[in-house]
Amino acid sequence: MKAAALFPANLSNDACVDTELILTFNEKPCLNKYGLIRVFDYETDKMVDCLDLSLPAGPSEPKNNPSADYIKKPYEYKNGIATNKNTVAGTPSADYIKCDEKYQLTIIGGFSDGFHFYPTFIKGNSVYIQLHHNLLEYDRKYYVLIDSDIVQGFKGFLKKDDWTFTTKRRLPTSIKELTVSKSGKGDFRTVQGAVDFIPNHTDKSSRYTIFVKNGDYRELVYFRNKDYVTIIGESMDGVIIHYTNNEVFNPHPELIKTNEKAGTFPSRRAAFAMDNCTHIVLKNLTVKNDAHGQAEGLLVNGKNNYFKNVHIIGSGDALQTNGSAYYDSCIIDGHGDTILGRGPAYFYKTTINSINAFMWIRNTKENHGNVFVKCVFNGKGENSVIARLPNNNGMQYPDAECVLIDCELNDIPPIGFYPIDDDALSANFCEYNSHDGKGNPIDTSSRHKCVKILTLEKDAEIIEKYSSYQYVLGEEFRDFYEEVK
Repeated sequence: MKAAALFPANLSNDACVDTELILTFNEKPCLNKYGLIRVFDYETDKMVDCLDLSLPAGPSEPKNNPSADYIKKPYEYKNGIATNKNTVAGTPSADYIKCDEKYQLTIIGGFSDGFHFYPTFIKGNSVYIQLHHNLLEYDRKYYVLIDSDIVQGFKGFLKKDDWTFTTKRRLPTSIKELTVSKSGKGDFRTVQGAVDFIPNHTDKSSRYTIFVKNGDYRELVYFRNKDYVTIIGESMDGVIIHYTNNEVFNPHPELIKTNEKAGTFPSRRAAFAMDNCTHIVLKNLTVKNDAHGQAEGLLVNGKNNYFKNVHIIGSGDALQTNGSAYYDSCIIDGHGDTILGRGPAYFYKTTINSINAFMWIRNTKENHGNVFVKCVFNGKGENSVIARLPNNNGMQYPDAECVLIDCELNDIPPIGFYPIDDDALSANFCEYNSHDGKGNPIDTSSRHKCVKILTLEKDAEIIEKYSSYQYVLGEEFRDFYEEVK
């Protein structure tokens, strides 16, 4: 086996600092589970990165933590930026005891606890090598050493001059507008690399925009403490940002619960996550989780965030949405509890496809839940109820809210909302003018007893209120929406 092509090309001098390494062969390669891939500074011979392929990527079996509890005080999002260069991956960011694990681990987006990841994968005749994040620097020459037989039959790169490349000479010239391209011709090759470049907590006058060219972006994206950032894809179907991740592969720390309420330890199971972020805009792209189980395509924690023409694909909990968020003309595909979270979330002209329950709302009385206006619900299984609200291991959600206004419902069970815990019968579940694809009214006579069917004659004021994103998301959302819609 001989490498027919390399990326970055040998002796090239314009590589992105977030580049991955690619070896392309004349036939489909086969990877072994041993050996080292190392990157060195050409001038100093100092090792910059090392991937040990004998380490498994991450756990493959779920943990059973019946005694897990929430952290004792609200999680603190510190403004410093932890990277693989200045922090050991796995350094706890909250009060818990670190377990000794032997998996691949990298720091992404300043989360020092780290993420399990896949250092290599095969696509076609190519081996893709994904380095630890944030280790390469601008205007530096590097060489790559690869042990023999990492790829079956491939002798590797054993000498300093077998494979060298130099990174771009300087930072992006227009720092407020960044381009991401898989060709390597942009400012960055990954979405994560572009977001990492942006300072934490910028203000409205310093909004950054990231333009993402069409391409297949296989990367786990996580960022925190970002404000006023816009990420625009070249096209919804052309920009695919995806990764294989779930609660098994990147679980919460042992004995620590997550997700359920504000201030808990952050979740690491999504393919694309924005955490403690405000005034973020995502447009014209697809985010996808390739795994099954509890595996969000998109996870949102923050407030005043806006999504337009975004295709969200996940498994259980395909979208987790916490804090004021507006979903405009999006598509959401999931296997069940397809929309999870604490709200408030306003969905407009969005299509949701779900095999099982479309949602499990967990908002408190502090804010609204999920409101859908002129949306489409496509049931893909016998249990595709609009929402369920069972007792969750002793936790109830008596203030949960789900309101449908002028929505199209296809293949939804007549009961609509089920099961509903007796302690949650006070939940605010409402429908107005639910209809099929031809505009014919849906028979709602068999809806669960807790559901209120609204009529224009009796409930005009309620219908008008819930049709307004300001009522659902709050008045402070208005100026932001007018700016970015």
